[in-house]
Formats: sequence, C-alpha cells, structure tokens
Amino acid sequence: MAEVRFHGVGKIYPPRRGGAPVEVLRQLELHVHDGEFLVLVGPSGCGKSTLLRLLAGLEQPTSGIISVGERDVTGLRPAQRDVAMVFQSYALYPHLTVAGNLSFGLRRSRPRTAIQQLQDRLHLASQHLPRPLRVRSPREERIAARVRQVAGSLELDSLLQRLPKELSGGQKQRVALGRAIARQPAVFLMDEPLSNLDAKLRAGTRAQIVELQRSLGTTTLYVTHDQVEAMTMGHRIAVLNGGRLQQLGTPLELYQWPANLFVAQFIGSPPMNLLPVAAVAAGQLQLGGRKLPVEGPMAEVLAAKAGQELTAGLRPEHLRLAPATNRNLAAEVQHVEALGNEQLLSCRLEAGDHLVQVRVAPEERLAAGHTIHLDPEPAGWRLFDAAGNALAPESQPALSLPDL
Repeated sequence: MAEVRFHGVGKIYPPRRGGAPVEVLRQLELHVHDGEFLVLVGPSGCGKSTLLRLLAGLEQPTSGIISVGERDVTGLRPAQRDVAMVFQSYALYPHLTVAGNLSFGLRRSRPRTAIQQLQDRLHLASQHLPRPLRVRSPREERIAARVRQVAGSLELDSLLQRLPKELSGGQKQRVALGRAIARQPAVFLMDEPLSNLDAKLRAGTRAQIVELQRSLGTTTLYVTHDQVEAMTMGHRIAVLNGGRLQQLGTPLELYQWPANLFVAQFIGSPPMNLLPVAAVAAGQLQLGGRKLPVEGPMAEVLAAKAGQELTAGLRPEHLRLAPATNRNLAAEVQHVEALGNEQLLSCRLEAGDHLVQVRVAPEERLAAGHTIHLDPEPAGWRLFDAAGNALAPESQPALSLPDL
C-alpha cells in the first residue's frame, strides 16, 4: 500500500492539423492517502483518464512530479511503478484462458534465468502426465495457488479454463479485476470499469469492488461518469473541470457544501436548483418580488452581503409541497418522473419564471399542468457570488444525504 501525490502536474498534447496545443491538466495538486478509495469525476475531456494514464506510465507529464509512496515514479517505466490498471474495455488476452489472464502479470513480475524458464515450461507441459513424471516448479506452484485464491474471491473457480469469448460481460469484468488483484500492486487504477455492464450487473459489481478494496486496503483511483458510483463508492471524490481540481472532499461534503457553481451542478442527480436572488438582510433573500427566510449559518453570511446580487442554490429535497399561502412559491408542474420510491417534478416558478426540480413522495397525485405551492427549507440555501464561488459559513452543520 502507498499514498499517491501529484505535484504541479501538467499535460499538454501537441497541436494536430494546424490546431493549438491541448492543455489537459493544469498544475494539478492532489494527495491520495494510503489505502484510500478516491473517485475522480468530471465532464468528458476534463483530464480524469489522462491522470490515470500518467500514474500508470502510459503517458508522460509535461510538467510536475508523480510519486507513489516515497518513490518519484515520474520517469519510470510502467512495469516499475507497482500499479495495476483495469480498463473500460477489459483488455483481456483473447488467446489465454481465465487462468492464463489472471496469471499473466505474475509470470512477468520478476526476471528469470534460462534454466528457470525451462523448468517453468516443463512444469506447465507436464501437468497432464502422471504425478511421478511431472516436473516441479516452485514459482509456477505459487502462481497457481495465487490464481486459485483470486478466482475464489471473485467466484471464477468454475471458469478458469474458459476463453474470454466464452464469458459474459460481468464475468469478463471480474477477470479484469482479478488480473489486477493477483499482482498485489501498491495502487489500483480503474477507468470506468463498469460502464459496459447493465444496471443490475453494475450494482452487484460495484458492491463487490467496494468490498474487495476494503478487505485488501489497496490505494485505489477510480474514474466514473456515474453519479451513484461516485457517491456510494469513494471515501473522497475529486471533481475535475478543464484540467483543474474544483473540489476534493467526502461525498457528503461535496453534496451539501459545493465549492462553486460547477460542483453544485455536477454533483447530485438531479443537480442543485440555482436561482438569481438579492441579499436583503440577515436571514432574508429576495427572489423576484418574494422575500424568503434563510436560517442557520448561511443567515450570517447573508448579513454581510446585503444589497448584492447572488446565486442561491437549493437541492430538490429542500423544496417541499405546501398549502397556498403568501409565503410559499407558486409553480406549475411541467413534467413528472415516477421513480418508484419517489417522484421527481420539473416545475416552473411563477416568481421569476425559473425552472426547478422537486422530490416528492410517490403517493402524491400530480400531473403536468397542475399548480402547486412550494415551501423552501430555510436551512437548505447555499449562496454563490458573482464569480460562481460558494460563500462558506464558518461552521458547516451536517445534513442527511438523500438516496440517489
């Protein structure tokens, strides 16, 4: 196990067809703790996969230092870095059986003399002979034991003699995971490993990866576009955009206290509702012609911004159905998504004609065109300045994270 550090790491790809150079990573500073499961998220092209490839040694950084544990690995070959990568496309060797794929990295982990190579080949070739005629190889016996151990942990015991073309998508993914696990590397790198699986398989494999990482304690960097994977798998989440780190924190911290408008819109499904407001006084903001109360630590922040135009954020679960009163916000339902355990409403507010999304109970009987009234949770408001940065209170009380 080992911690991972990116210090001032930048990556610029040369121009193509007369275009400008492409700067994918910009002076990135990132520290991944020993044994941590870190999830990397961000839009396409933000540098997530490039970051993994730089750590794996498949690309070289334009600037900066990458270290694993106490070693500077920036200039080392991939085989010298003690990392294992699981690719989105599985990247299994089609001519090797499951056992052959699991043992591939083990057989190339250490140099062998010509005599050792001959002994290993004779051992493999004599496996089907009677026991007295078999050639022993302690190295191959250790590899076989390790393969059986990994196969047992991933429920691949009955598939060891199959070729990749004879496996389902979920089985191929488990083999790809097993090949990485078998080497017992210092760091696991996973680049959207579940994106090719259906929803049911993805949920089961997600839980399996989390349990494996917990039991092995191996430092893991995991790239995904899936909100559920990001919020449920990682100890911390790193949000990237335009090659820069936007925020690093626990799933709860990012969901409840986004550092800027980008994180507020990117983390959470559906994303945070954003509304243009004016700061009136301590504990009060104005949306259109309506004044709305603000409670908790954000009320103190609001007092220092009186008279300023701000952007206010409110999660969908912080807008509640309420009776028609002067205090509540009238809205017209535009669309209803029934999700089983809840309904997700898209509504247009009469105050300012803004579109918002609201979580409601599944038993509510609502349809497009209905008029409803919404009561914003006074403690749920988050505020952002003109530059899009969050106005952070001195203390940040914990709130409960909804089911995603």
